[in-house]
Order: sequence, then C-alpha cells, then structure tokens
Amino acid sequence: MKELTPEQIQHNWDNLLQLIEVNFSGERLDGLFKMYEYFGERMAVAPASGKEHFHNCHAGGYVEHVIHVTTSALQIKELWEKNGATIDFTEEELVFCALHHDLGKIGDLAEDYYVPNDSEWHRKNQGLVYKHNGNLQYMTVTDRALFLLQHFGISMSENEYIGLKLTDGLYEESNKSYYIGYSPDRALKTNIAYILHQADMMATHIEFDQWKRGDHLKKVVKQQENEKKNEQSAAANKAFKELFGE
Repeated sequence: MKELTPEQIQHNWDNLLQLIEVNFSGERLDGLFKMYEYFGERMAVAPASGKEHFHNCHAGGYVEHVIHVTTSALQIKELWEKNGATIDFTEEELVFCALHHDLGKIGDLAEDYYVPNDSEWHRKNQGLVYKHNGNLQYMTVTDRALFLLQHFGISMSENEYIGLKLTDGLYEESNKSYYIGYSPDRALKTNIAYILHQADMMATHIEFDQWKRGDHLKKVVKQQENEKKNEQSAAANKAFKELFGE
C-alpha cells in the first residue's frame, strides 16, 4: 500500500489551500477557508477509497485525488475547447466542482467516512484497508458533499450544482435521468458535467495504474538507494578526513 510521508501530506495540503486561495474570493473564499479549517487534519489524512486496489487508498489519498481531478479537468476543458465544444461555464465553477465532488468522503461534522478496518483477514485477503463508518447517517457521497457545503454557507451556481452532482456519471444510478434524456429539451444544457466525469474517471484509472505498477514502491526503493549512497559518501568523507586531515 502506498504511504505518504508527513512532509508529502503537508505539501499536498498546502497545494490544496493555494488552489482555494487562487480560484475564489470574497465571502465565498471566507466560507471555504472556514470549512477547510474546520476539517483540517481529518481532511488532510483522509483516504480517497477503502480498498487497496481502488484509487488512492492511503492516508492523504483524498487530497491527492481531488487535486489530480482538478488539474485533469482544466486540461480536458482546454481539449474540448480546442476541438470546438461550447464552454459555457467559468474556470471557477469547474475548479469548485472538481475540488468538492468527493467532499462527502470526509464524513459528517463529527466522524470520518472511512475508518481503519479492524479485521486483519479482510485487510490481507480482500484489500479492505478501510471500512465505512457505521455511525454515520447514510447518504451518497455526493449528497453529503452538498449537505456540508450548505452547512458552511457556501452557495453554488446552477452549473456548479449540476457539475458536482453528476461528476460520478452513470456509476451513480440517480444520474441516469440527467445523462439520458431522450429529448433535446431534457438534455444537459452545459458540458461541465461531461468534462468533470471524464476528469474524475481519468484520474481514478491513472491512480489505479500507478498502484498496479507499484510506482510508490519504486519511489521507496529509489529513496532508500539514495539514502544509502549518501551514507556511504559521508562515511568515505569521514574516513578520508581521519586519514589525511582537513
């Protein structure tokens, strides 16, 4: 399982706050900072999923994932625009949805959504590193995200509501009537949801590929090799000084 160092978790958290500060302003920025300050460490160390073979199932995985989805959404928006798509939403709206589409995975105001699995058998044999917290009132991840945003007084535009609600695409059964309208009048009036869904799906599959390839293990091995080289170099320098002086 991938493990982030405390320094990496802090770095990702700082990047997330910077994204907030750069893309929002006024009362909305104040409300967002209030919410992020409230969740603080809980959000910084939250995983993005509960199964090892799913995306970013590790401490700090949530923040990594939403940053990944945000950068992917901006790239995909440019691709759509270059190929003639109508971009009838702002960059602020796109970033808002990308950053908060999985907000419900933080949990409620008091308890985490994911808790460590206390069953070693399930961890070892099924990769169930985390389990859902049974103390929470059941909500879909998206519904909880919308609830938390309104709790902190963070309003959203119609584009943002549609984009955030539909980011999971047809993986969420309740989204079917939005994506499959069967008539022009019922078709989505904006492309924001399509772009967000593509960004989320792309980020999720890339994170799975990284896990499957063992990229995190390669980084650990490389880091250990570098540390060993540094230790050997330091030992050689020390031996040289002892033999020949400064």
